[in-house]
Amino acid sequence: MLNSIANGISGSLGSYVMELLYRMPAILVALAFHEWAHAYAAYKLGDPTAYNLGRMTLNPLAHIDLIGLIMMMLVRFGWAKPVPVSTRNFKHPRRDEIIVSLAGVAMNLVLAFVTMLIFFGLMVAGKAGNAALNTIFYYFYFINLGLCVFNILPIPPLDGFHVASCLFMRSIGPKPFMFLQKYGFVILIVLLMTNWLDGIMSSAVNFLMSGMMNICAAIYGLLGLM
Repeated sequence: MLNSIANGISGSLGSYVMELLYRMPAILVALAFHEWAHAYAAYKLGDPTAYNLGRMTLNPLAHIDLIGLIMMMLVRFGWAKPVPVSTRNFKHPRRDEIIVSLAGVAMNLVLAFVTMLIFFGLMVAGKAGNAALNTIFYYFYFINLGLCVFNILPIPPLDGFHVASCLFMRSIGPKPFMFLQKYGFVILIVLLMTNWLDGIMSSAVNFLMSGMMNICAAIYGLLGLM
């Protein structure tokens, strides 16, 4: 009996390690491109803060937040170190902060779509038979879509919080945003660790995934490849 329990634990650990190896490239690429997009958008809008601090780079090591990375590995949703932005350098601070905040989300959406478009092409061409390759592709578009949806949440340090504060602080006042600034990180950890977000996140990711698959099918159909 002890041998069977040990084998079960060993098998579970081995499966987890294999899954992590498949997911890690997608996690690192998704986080690096997400933060690079923030830095690049800020730079183009007149703020060189992130650029001067070496954050306008695709090197994942410059962007990794340890807790956010652990969350990505444990519960599949997490974050990187926020890119520093000085809104004083923007000509239109509120508008430009919204653009910078949404740049990372948009980048993950683009990465997910490009990955799915390539994978769909491989399936159409009959070249998607390798299980390991299929799994890597799956994690690339799933994790990017997950980051896209997750970062829309209006909770600091996520991008949705900056967008919400820019849009609604004047109309509803600063108190809700001050509360979130103070307790948002704790709220976020609790939501992740208790799986309260699972249903909403999964539904949103599946909705986007289904929509992208339909668009890919339409594109290859127009090209006469289906």
